Amino acid sequence: MANLEEMLHQRLAPAFQSVAGIPVDPAIRRSQRAHFQSDAALSLGRTIGGNPREIANQVVAGAQLDDLCSSVEVSGPGFINLTVSDSVLGRLLAVASGDERLGIPRAEVPERIVVDYSAPNAAKEMHVGHLRSTIIGDAAVRLLEWQGHTVIRQNHIGEWGTPFGMLVEHLLDIGEAEAAHELSVGDLNGFYQAARRKFDADAEFKDRARKRVVLLQSGDETTLRLWRTLVDESKKYFMAVYGLLGVRLTETDYAGESSYNDQLQEVTDELDGCGLLQESEGALCVFPEGYTNRQGDPLPIIVRKGDGGFGYGATDLATIRHRLHQLHATRLLYVVGLPQSQHLEMIYAVARDAGWLVPPARAEHVGHGSILGDDGKMLRTRAGASVKLVDLLEEAVSRAAAVIVVKNPQLDDATRSAVANAVGIGAVKYADLSTDRLKDYVFDYDRMLSFDGNTAPYLQYARARICSIFRRLGAEPSRDISVLVVTEPAERALALELLAFGSVVTSVAETLEFHKLATYLYSLASAFTTFYEKCPVLRSEGETRQSRLVLCDLTARTLELGLGLLGIESPDQM
Repeated sequence: MANLEEMLHQRLAPAFQSVAGIPVDPAIRRSQRAHFQSDAALSLGRTIGGNPREIANQVVAGAQLDDLCSSVEVSGPGFINLTVSDSVLGRLLAVASGDERLGIPRAEVPERIVVDYSAPNAAKEMHVGHLRSTIIGDAAVRLLEWQGHTVIRQNHIGEWGTPFGMLVEHLLDIGEAEAAHELSVGDLNGFYQAARRKFDADAEFKDRARKRVVLLQSGDETTLRLWRTLVDESKKYFMAVYGLLGVRLTETDYAGESSYNDQLQEVTDELDGCGLLQESEGALCVFPEGYTNRQGDPLPIIVRKGDGGFGYGATDLATIRHRLHQLHATRLLYVVGLPQSQHLEMIYAVARDAGWLVPPARAEHVGHGSILGDDGKMLRTRAGASVKLVDLLEEAVSRAAAVIVVKNPQLDDATRSAVANAVGIGAVKYADLSTDRLKDYVFDYDRMLSFDGNTAPYLQYARARICSIFRRLGAEPSRDISVLVVTEPAERALALELLAFGSVVTSVAETLEFHKLATYLYSLASAFTTFYEKCPVLRSEGETRQSRLVLCDLTARTLELGLGLLGIESPDQM
């Protein structure tokens, strides 16, 4: 949709520059006093030495705003209040209504963007700790793809290293057929825990496991075949979880640690050639400038350990190098918990020092907080174990089904099941994405499944209610309309919310602060509720009725698109 703030910016910026003699940001924002307000004259007065109110009057006199605004006034010490005319609102909404993308253009400069997210460990079940990375990463993929960027999904699963010697030996002990069965039914935790118990209690088993690691890393054919059994069954389990969660990760997106093995020596040699490697206690390390421990000693990234093996830091360096050189990405997004912040920043620093990460390419840590229980601690079961992700999601769907039965008992079984899935999974996703991703949040089924407040069910229900209008009408509104009639205060408020969608999407695509898109959608749904109460739709007549039907349709499409960008379904009835 047309970005009103940008349109007003384009009119005011030249006028400010004419008065100041220097470029000035008009600093336009939504306002309670008018539709928009600029307070740039106040700071400009301090910069150039002048009365802010006089500066504001000069700017207004020199700006071409008659064709956009019905009212422009200077108030207080120098605020410029701008009220957009009803005819302009109606015309812009009509343009958006007739456009499949709601008037929002694709990105002017499409990029190749790698999104690294989810990253579970093979031979372990996904738990609540994997939820935020998976949900946030999926929303990033959806939004950036919709903008027109080429997005490369990367699921950097942990499927290499010391634990797999232990797991392969356990597989041999119980038999390949039995192991494949255990893993195929999703009992990854049971398999892993049984192997761990033997490793801790049986010295002979521990010795065998350590020797198996050497065989794995040296490329022993039998060991690799058994290892692939573990990894392949784990991947099938992960895909089942992703299907339940409704994210876009596919089997082709797996890029595990093992996929970089053949690049590790090459990376080491290249870092050595750049003069970045230093020997420290027998290991080869890189010490990026500016990173120290609590004692003030330089912090290393261990590239090759003293025993000749490679550290996970080497794998991370090979990964970023591969994404820049082979995938040709210009934007790298790592959707990883905040505790990994320093490690990732050190990886980026080394990549810059090695000449891999150079403008316009940039790497970003899309950090996130944790999910807490009602005790304020990390969410766990009553027994103290990590909450399995499948159990958490199935519980959400079950609770949603119970609510839907009460709210709409007329739904048939198939529809009720589909709606319960959309509401339950949507509630979990929205509770996460509507929270500032840098903060922790408390997981609360009752709150997230509520049909009141800033929740997915509230937004889904708002759209479903609009769909019911058109079911009663028995027809869709015409989207080929030259202008909408916008005259009532509630119509104007809804129009302004609708026309703000484009700027919100653009901003969130840059910052990946999805809670701002969620806040916008809640504001839109709230504005529609007021509009629906104040402005009769089906009881109105003529062009007023047609305009209001278009406003309803445009609101439903915006809610559907906005929720879709968050990975949340919008049922037509609830």
